[in-house]
This record gives sequence, structure tokens and C-alpha cells, in this order.
Amino acid sequence: MGLIYWGALLFSLSGMVVLDRRFDLTFWRDARKATWTMILGITFFLVWDLFGIALGIFFRGTTDLMTGILLAPELPLEEVFFLALLCYSTLNVLGATANLDRRPGQNRDQEVAA
Repeated sequence: MGLIYWGALLFSLSGMVVLDRRFDLTFWRDARKATWTMILGITFFLVWDLFGIALGIFFRGTTDLMTGILLAPELPLEEVFFLALLCYSTLNVLGATANLDRRPGQNRDQEVAA
């Protein structure tokens, strides 16, 4: 039971990869920019989490669904995968929005006027 949450995060991340590949949203459009954005986003939120933990704002809840592996006090392994899912989802949404703006055969000025 201890791997259910981690497995769900990995399953969700794989879904993000499939969507990204199918619609060329993020990594298949520009892998270098996407990689740096993911690294910076995950790092930012990990630092945020560590400050929250140090200030006593964030703490790890106990559940049988998590692995129990801690990267730091009150920082479970699953948090890194959750942050990756959060950042990847955001990048995919932004990539999909950019794709809508670039659809061939549409003039954005005509859409606004209509």
C-alpha cells in the first residue's frame, strides 16, 4: 500500500508526457527550455517547501499510501514528483494555449472583431 500515491503520481506524469508528445506542447517543442523551466520550477517549490517546514507551516501527514521515504525532515519523496507534475501540467497548459494562438488559417484580429 505504501506505493499507491507515488504510483498515481508516476501514472499522472506519464499522462502528461503522452499529451505533450501528441500535441507538441512542451518538451517536443523545445526540450532545452522545457528542461530548464522544470528544473527552476521544482527547485523554487522545493525551497518554498523547506522554508515552510523550517517555519513550522508545512508538515508531513501520516498515511499508509505513501512510501515513508523522507528526503529531509517533513519532506517526503513523493513531494518532488508532485512538484514535477504541477510544473509539467502548467507547462502543458501554457503550451496548449500557445498552440491555440498559432492555429493556421485564423486571424486573431478577426476573432476579436467578431
